[in-house]
Amino acid sequence: MVNYRRARAPGACYFLTLVLQDRTADVLVRHAALLREALRHVQRQKPYRLPAIVVLPDHVHMLMALPEDDADFSSRIRMLESAFVTALQVQPGSSITLNDKGEANLWQRHFWEHLIRDEQDYAAHVDYIHINPLKHGLVTRVRDWPLSSFHRYVQRGTLPIDWAGGGEQAVSRAGE
Repeated sequence: MVNYRRARAPGACYFLTLVLQDRTADVLVRHAALLREALRHVQRQKPYRLPAIVVLPDHVHMLMALPEDDADFSSRIRMLESAFVTALQVQPGSSITLNDKGEANLWQRHFWEHLIRDEQDYAAHVDYIHINPLKHGLVTRVRDWPLSSFHRYVQRGTLPIDWAGGGEQAVSRAGE
């Protein structure tokens, strides 16, 4: 069995990617309200901040900032995945099943994690999160994807509404 080693730093910020087993599914956007409520549920149980997030049809990218004395992002992810699965199971026509280990057939078993090292790394990951719908061809302008923290950045005046509006120039600006 593989022993996954994860970086753990109390009070740190992590870039996290959670992916569905079925990469052709659109469960996350169809049930974005349930995902949002699952995020809030976990936040009430184990506080954290989400400086940036984007929800795509088959995966989620987020920055999760933990409290000063806490390095446990893994339990928050487990709680999030579990709360979302539980919410989906009660939906009419749900096709969620559990295997012999009690694992749902929704999420990939492992998730990607990256410890944010500094302000430059943070800014690069915020940009990556916000440009992801454009990168995947879901929109031609970042502002047209509704399930993104990009809109909060625009409201705060941190980013202009036409940031990474589309085309090759926008994709190369984000390092892709």
